[in-house]
Amino acid sequence: MPVSPARAAAFDILLRVEHESSYASELLHSTAHERLSTPDHALATELVMGVLRWRSRLDADIATASSQPLSKLDLEILIALRLALYQFLWLNRIPQRAALHESVELVKRARKRSAAPFVNAVLRKLSALTRGSDDAQDKASSPEALAHAFAHPLWLVERWAREYGLSAAHQICQHNQSVPTTAIRLRASAAEQEIHQEGITLRHGTLLASARRVEAGDITKTQAFRNGKAVIQDEASQLVAALIGHGSQILDCCAAPGGKTLAIADHNPAAAITAVELHPHRARLLQKLLHSHPSESARIQIVTADAQQLPVAQQFDRVLADAPCSGTGTLARNPEIKWRLTLDDLAELHQRQLAILSSALAQVAPGGRLIYSTCSLEKEENETVVEQALSENNSFRMLDCRKELDRLKEAAELTWPDPASLTRGSYLRTIPGVHPCDGFFAAVLEKV
Repeated sequence: MPVSPARAAAFDILLRVEHESSYASELLHSTAHERLSTPDHALATELVMGVLRWRSRLDADIATASSQPLSKLDLEILIALRLALYQFLWLNRIPQRAALHESVELVKRARKRSAAPFVNAVLRKLSALTRGSDDAQDKASSPEALAHAFAHPLWLVERWAREYGLSAAHQICQHNQSVPTTAIRLRASAAEQEIHQEGITLRHGTLLASARRVEAGDITKTQAFRNGKAVIQDEASQLVAALIGHGSQILDCCAAPGGKTLAIADHNPAAAITAVELHPHRARLLQKLLHSHPSESARIQIVTADAQQLPVAQQFDRVLADAPCSGTGTLARNPEIKWRLTLDDLAELHQRQLAILSSALAQVAPGGRLIYSTCSLEKEENETVVEQALSENNSFRMLDCRKELDRLKEAAELTWPDPASLTRGSYLRTIPGVHPCDGFFAAVLEKV
């Protein structure tokens, strides 16, 4: 009996995430799996994201039933066990016998037939497990308890508890284990009615007037999405783009995949925009995105280059340095990050981010502004980068983000009732779970 398409896809994606350090969300929407039916794609997504979110909890349970240390198991075997156990514990509508049988078949499909009896035996032991109540999550009163209850690396939870407090760390962890809301930005007012007519249920965004949240339906199947009248973009990401304000010459230093670039273009319809991207394949994707919007492609120049050494001679009145980062503010969407990130990575990212910011500052015209942003919760990638750059360049001053958010509020672009709550000191700081969006950081620097 063949393995179901959804489970086969989930197994293949999880294997690639481990072997290639790929991102599950990108693989789920790749051409390799575009032929999955809508129900199969939904199940594959549930399985992949569920296993990645709860990996440490799953492994702890598997270890109790396995006669071999998990470190000795082939990855194909471990993934098959994780898939079945996730279904046992979180997908009650799927009969355990079906989940068990298909995981055994997945092992055979992966040419590990000799391990099939072992997988069958382990899963039979695990079939008696139940997920248990959420009391442990509700009552978690220490970083250790949070890390266990919500399946997070302890070192990350300890950092968040120190930096934001235990209550906020609890909210972050809880949010990361949930399915995140899909937010879109409407690029044309008529798009909303078109989307409704195609059976998609929307509600107003919580931060921005131009944002909507998808309550039901697949926005990617709509004509408005395909023709670029609506783009998927988290509201915190939209807010960072709105902080740019208005300019005539604008530089986007790390542009791909292009959501912020398009948002900046929409806010500045007469501006000339230079979009820089390091990786040629991502620059091609950015070019493809812009080609679907002819009015933008004519005034947005794409440059493939390293933002640490920007190859542009002119200066700009507005610059966005949305630096590559750890992504710890997006773990609900990218749960694999928490299992591959290390403390050493943060130190390396800090040096790269500092180099990008320093390079970008050199491109700002007198009186111009630079927005430095990340989707990280980690201080080394945010405040420390900005403070170090300013200590080395005394021609800039930091503006208070509260005043910038008040400006957006007065212009009716920001709809969040308490702009000050989106800030920490002079910085923009959104926290997943505390705020209804991903975790983003931004600083506004002005050349004096």
